[in-house]
Amino acid sequence: MKKVPKRIATTIINSLRGGVVPRNGTGYIAVGREAEIKALLNDVDIIEDGGATFRFIVGRYGSGKSFLFQTIRSYVMDKGFVVVDADLSPERRLTGNKGQGLATYKELVKNMSTKTKPEGGALSLVLERWINSIKTQVVRNNSFEVGSDEFNKAVEQEIYVVIDELQELVNGFDFANIISLYWKASRTGDDELKNNTLRWLRGEYRLKTDVRKELGVSAIITDENWYDYIKLLSAFLVRAGYKGMLMLIDELVNIYKIPHTVARQSNYEKILTMYNDTLQGKATHLGIIMSGTPQCVEDTRRGVFSYDALKSRLESGKFSDATTHDLLSPIIKLEPLTQEELFVLIEKLSAIHADLYSYSAKITEDDMIAFLKMEFERIGSGSNITPREVIRDFIEILNILYQNPDKTITDIIGSNSVTLSENTVTDEEIHQEFVGFEL
Repeated sequence: MKKVPKRIATTIINSLRGGVVPRNGTGYIAVGREAEIKALLNDVDIIEDGGATFRFIVGRYGSGKSFLFQTIRSYVMDKGFVVVDADLSPERRLTGNKGQGLATYKELVKNMSTKTKPEGGALSLVLERWINSIKTQVVRNNSFEVGSDEFNKAVEQEIYVVIDELQELVNGFDFANIISLYWKASRTGDDELKNNTLRWLRGEYRLKTDVRKELGVSAIITDENWYDYIKLLSAFLVRAGYKGMLMLIDELVNIYKIPHTVARQSNYEKILTMYNDTLQGKATHLGIIMSGTPQCVEDTRRGVFSYDALKSRLESGKFSDATTHDLLSPIIKLEPLTQEELFVLIEKLSAIHADLYSYSAKITEDDMIAFLKMEFERIGSGSNITPREVIRDFIEILNILYQNPDKTITDIIGSNSVTLSENTVTDEEIHQEFVGFEL
């Protein structure tokens, strides 16, 4: 197993122990989900080629939705994409009468990430990279002295080529003006103007009078039009040298929980707009992935399927069943990890934990099998176990063993033994499951 840097190992162990997915380092612990990842990577190729895609990732709490998000997020950033992500909440929705849609946009832009800035806050870096790439191109194609009038004029001409292309898109005129003002601020060293353009792009202006006074434009990003600016950003990013943009929206359950039918349906209508745009070619170089529980998607009373226009587009056809899935359909349903995959997962965690705290791992293969047996017995049925539960419990055991070197895993899990249910696997069955399995 590849050695994990201590900074990343700390993030992995602490995040997983707390029940959340680390934003970095998921590649070190990734197991399973090959079919799902392959399907999403096919989407990445489509986005890079100028298309747009829309997916729902559906699974129970703790089933690995967020983990799959972070795995894809890391992959596309390494490939030259920009990623924006946000978790929905009562304050952040897709639309609302109290600015909840704008709040989601602001969260997305705040979390804008690239390969060189994976923790978010990459907006200004993206703009500076764009300007610097144009300067480099001008230097390469001409003999102008950097900083000369001829050089600045040539750079400005290249910048206005991009601006003119953006003006043709919906709300593109004002967006292009802001990009132009950023270039002007960068050229003249006007930090106040630069900060104001960034504020505009982050959706921080609330009044048109303020933006007209400070920037000379008449439009602001609002609850109603924020998604149009996401499409503009994706178009601009490609012109800035990136492959495209991936937008990740988690916790769809917060739309499901909206008590008022009209407000809930308005959010589903926004999803329908995004879905139609991706299928009809109204968005380019943009991928959208949303995730939620089966209930918040399939419930015909309050879920996504309560909106008939979405239900008719998203529900499975007559030929898909529990054993045959169409992973090219809009909805990807996460199946539980197999016992073999869970075994590999905890084996990786054991190695990372030992390396992080500089001790020799003494937990054996039999110990890990005994732990998994206990987990399956505790749940009562293998089909109900989730990676989050297994990971949390296993890291707790690793922590206890590290702090109490006189104890063994048998000492710890022995006190947690439970009566076997009818569906519980036996020691022999688990051993058979792993016979011949190679790490």
